[in-house]
Amino acid sequence: MALTSTDIDRIAKLARLELLPAESERMLSQINDFFDVVETMRAVDTTGVEPLSHPIAAIRDIALRLRDDVISEPDQRDINQRSAPTVEHGLFLVPRVIE
Repeated sequence: MALTSTDIDRIAKLARLELLPAESERMLSQINDFFDVVETMRAVDTTGVEPLSHPIAAIRDIALRLRDDVISEPDQRDINQRSAPTVEHGLFLVPRVIE
């Protein structure tokens, strides 16, 4: 997948960025180089390769230091939602932004 200068202009507009022509060309080159790396990685056959839980696990056994997932704070949802303009069933209600 390669982007064009039109794509870069559209992305810059959406991000509210003003790019000079030289910056736009440099950005186009860098993004397309990144996509080339992604395509190279996608071409590698990983059938039968187990995912690693941590990169170091590829060279030695490690034990991850994970803490127990326990509640450490009291439930203050009602207090936190008092300042919200609209709440329903414990959820913040916001105006629709995507149509």
